[in-house]
Amino acid sequence: MFADRAKIYVKSGKGGDGHVSFRREKYVPNGGPDGGDGGHGGSVIFEVDEGLNTLTDFRHIRKYAAQNGEEGGKKNCRGKNGQDIIIKVPAGTVIKEAESGKVITDMSGDNKRVVLLTGGRGGNGNQHYATSTMQAPKYAQPGQPAKELELLLELKVIADVGLVGFPNVGKSTFLSRVTNARPKIANYHFTTLNPNLGVVDLDDAKGFVIADIPGLIEGASEGIGLGHEFLRHIERTKLMIHIVDAASTEGRDPIEDIYAINKELELYNPEIASRPQVIAANKIDMIYEGDESPVDKIKKEFEPKGIKVFPISAVSGQGVKELLYYVSSLLDTLEDTPIIFEQEYFPELTLTDFDEPFTVTYDEEEDEYVVEGPKIEKMLGYTNLESEKGFVFFQNFLRDNGILEQLEALGIGEGDTVRMYGLSFDYYK
Repeated sequence: MFADRAKIYVKSGKGGDGHVSFRREKYVPNGGPDGGDGGHGGSVIFEVDEGLNTLTDFRHIRKYAAQNGEEGGKKNCRGKNGQDIIIKVPAGTVIKEAESGKVITDMSGDNKRVVLLTGGRGGNGNQHYATSTMQAPKYAQPGQPAKELELLLELKVIADVGLVGFPNVGKSTFLSRVTNARPKIANYHFTTLNPNLGVVDLDDAKGFVIADIPGLIEGASEGIGLGHEFLRHIERTKLMIHIVDAASTEGRDPIEDIYAINKELELYNPEIASRPQVIAANKIDMIYEGDESPVDKIKKEFEPKGIKVFPISAVSGQGVKELLYYVSSLLDTLEDTPIIFEQEYFPELTLTDFDEPFTVTYDEEEDEYVVEGPKIEKMLGYTNLESEKGFVFFQNFLRDNGILEQLEALGIGEGDTVRMYGLSFDYYK
């Protein structure tokens, strides 16, 4: 069973409580405090396992919890730290917060290991609270609470090229001919329920990874059939080979098919629809002589729009080599950076309670408004302000936490400078 989506619950370990105790030794009637600190709770860590290629395991185990830290002991004994829990996922897994659907991290490229939830810190024992006036403190600090999240895992296939087209146009046959992949092939709709990956090796040209995206139908962008399940896998591909049945063996118009699928791509994600395409007019070995070649009709319709059309036969191999070399040369012109989904949800900010509030003040000497505090410092550490999504998150954070309101109460105006831990921003409503 191929599984490309799973919902799981994760929980970090609670920090152990600090201990309250006093030295009790012979000849030391009033020993000082000696309560030990609590151990830190275990963290929830995600790691890429190259040996995995599905999310099937998460269908059977849905709850994952790290170990709690142990309570501190007498004689300044520190509690044992809780064990981390390491969750293995295949490369290409995107981890989202389940309720909002926002991306927490994308386990792709160099991102092989992520500490998703840190365990709670252990509390201080009563030894830390002794002062000259309070020599026998009878309290200790409790450990920080655990953090928990419901996550949505999505596996998005990592391939350079995606094969798209209606069912039964010959995508699986094409993939089995040009790569080492061996998809099951049969003559019925929605044959391919799993994306099949294969590697194309070429002499004197750069090879590439190709994915047979399961057959799309009209309405796929609205989730009809298994539309969203399939479209998800196209998101990482740099270009698409659009395979059509040029011979119309099932009575379908290939030109209408191309427009129908491009419309579904546009509705699902316009950015994907704008990526380069190549049309493979398949089954030319089954075209009968007629008034006008269906391949010429396809070329007349799409080549003026900059989409190259290659007549091929996936069964005999005719025209396939020319198509592959063209795709390889086209890939050389595209950016080589992998498509990574940016972080939109920040667990450490959202789930952490901060005891100390932040301050909003006006620095007359520098003529700047200054925002400081542990929460704001942590937020800046987690946010990529150079990305559009990161900056929008930053703005929403300022608004949701009342910082903008406080700045306005101090009389900030358009173009004034706001300083936060060495970073300066111009203020605009």
